[in-house]
Amino acid sequence: MFNLKKMTSFQIKKFIKLHWIKIVLITLGVIFLTFFIFILIIGLKNFFSLESFYKKMTLASVPLQIFIFTLNTFFFIFLLGALQYWTSAGGGIAKLGQKKVKPQEVNIHWNDVVGMESVKKEVNEVIKLIKDRTRLKMVGGKIIKGVLMVGPPGCGKTYLAKAIATETGLPFLSAVGSEFIGIYVGVGSSRIRSLFKKARVLSEIYGGCIIFIDEIDTVARPRVGVSGMGAGMDYNATINQLLTELDGLRQTENNIAVIAATNVPESNLDPALMRAGRFDRKIYVGKPDLEDRKELFKYYLAKTKYDTSIDIGVLARKTVDFSAADIANMVRESSLIAIRNKREKITYKDLSESYDRVVFGLKSEITLNEKEKEWTAYHEAGHAIIAYLTHPTDDVIKASIIPRKGMLGYIGRRPAEEIHIHNKEWFLANIKTALGSYVAEKTKFNTTSSGVDQDFSHALSLAHEMAWRWGMGKSGLVGNFYALAQNSSRPQAINISDDTRKKLDEDTQEILKECLMDVENIIGENKELLEYFAQRLIEKEELEYDEITEIFKKYGKERHQEPNN
Repeated sequence: MFNLKKMTSFQIKKFIKLHWIKIVLITLGVIFLTFFIFILIIGLKNFFSLESFYKKMTLASVPLQIFIFTLNTFFFIFLLGALQYWTSAGGGIAKLGQKKVKPQEVNIHWNDVVGMESVKKEVNEVIKLIKDRTRLKMVGGKIIKGVLMVGPPGCGKTYLAKAIATETGLPFLSAVGSEFIGIYVGVGSSRIRSLFKKARVLSEIYGGCIIFIDEIDTVARPRVGVSGMGAGMDYNATINQLLTELDGLRQTENNIAVIAATNVPESNLDPALMRAGRFDRKIYVGKPDLEDRKELFKYYLAKTKYDTSIDIGVLARKTVDFSAADIANMVRESSLIAIRNKREKITYKDLSESYDRVVFGLKSEITLNEKEKEWTAYHEAGHAIIAYLTHPTDDVIKASIIPRKGMLGYIGRRPAEEIHIHNKEWFLANIKTALGSYVAEKTKFNTTSSGVDQDFSHALSLAHEMAWRWGMGKSGLVGNFYALAQNSSRPQAINISDDTRKKLDEDTQEILKECLMDVENIIGENKELLEYFAQRLIEKEELEYDEITEIFKKYGKERHQEPNN
């Protein structure tokens, strides 16, 4: 980072200010080495000038004894000094195995940031504010101090921070919130001081500096009461030091921008940290939408050899609710699958299998006998038929009787796009889909299995919430009765009458019975479809979207909405 030959006297002063402890330790090492060489020369000179062997041994041992004493003294001084620097100046046990991101290693360019176009507009404004310091000062403005990026993991917060550093051309210092938590009192605040001290020096040399703190919630949750062995006091001191550094209570205004990232809601962070003047900008980095997912697939597939006939739009619609990291992982897994199958290019089949691995997990070693395979096939056929014919948003994209993640079989469903508000029709369709397995088993075998356990649990839970929480029961009772339990000091004694409770329970059962009746009617009218679907599933073990739609077309059952795969 520093080139001493090209540095000005000002920069050399700043370099010394930043690294004075290291310089002192190196200087002591040089002095010790010089002294050692000097003593060694004297010892050798005395040794060769003596005549008798006894005198040689006696006199020559004096420099040796001095040397050993000096060596031991310096060793312990050096050890204590290094230990003090390691613990108080930002090091410590917590940083063992961690690799600092060096400024010269940050090479994420703006064009590399894909799949977050709306966020890029906000971040681009931040970059301009950091780069345009002169114009900002002309109008009396101040450099932006802090940017907080909030969002789920794997959506590109760290990636964005690196891109900001590259685009602004400023040094980039990174840290993780856990680095400021130590086993000794005072370590956290000391490490924060060290980090910002380095940033100030780099800012004076290069005109600015960027600090990136990942998982800031580790060190920035609301302050706690002081008790116990001082852990609360140390935690509060760490936050207070961070707040002080963000305020920049110094004679000169440093051009330091602090970028922080967290996966938790900002309400979980200390209120003092969130006020204006500390984190001036809050950027919400969410999961990519349909167009963003298309761009992500294009970006990651472009780095591989793949079959150009692959429809990226299909992949984008299939991966609703995937993060950027999930998509990158899916493409990476598909390349491994292609190599394992001795293919030179990634095919859609490889991507489909990698999708199953990301969503449903690896294939299990469980081997089903013929009876179990048949039972599972009819069970999953019931789910698939009801979901395909009744669900208002979700489409059936896969059906399988290959065990994964402890499941003997499964159907894959995905909506055309993320859904943030669910209505009554949506909940009823999910209950009916869950009950489809029960009705299918009963229709085929005249009995049911323990496999409907989770399906019943899911259906009952949804029906209960519809009545107790969202006012969707036939009795007309309105209110979130769960809230009474949450606000009560005794949740088991919810403050509602027995009559109200009875009506709500009746509403729950009414919803379940009506859904069950609808499912029985649908399965009863489509027994041939159930039989054919299950037999095809037994034969192939897995059915993809195109095969599923062909089965329903064969029986004149087509969805009116656009497919999502």
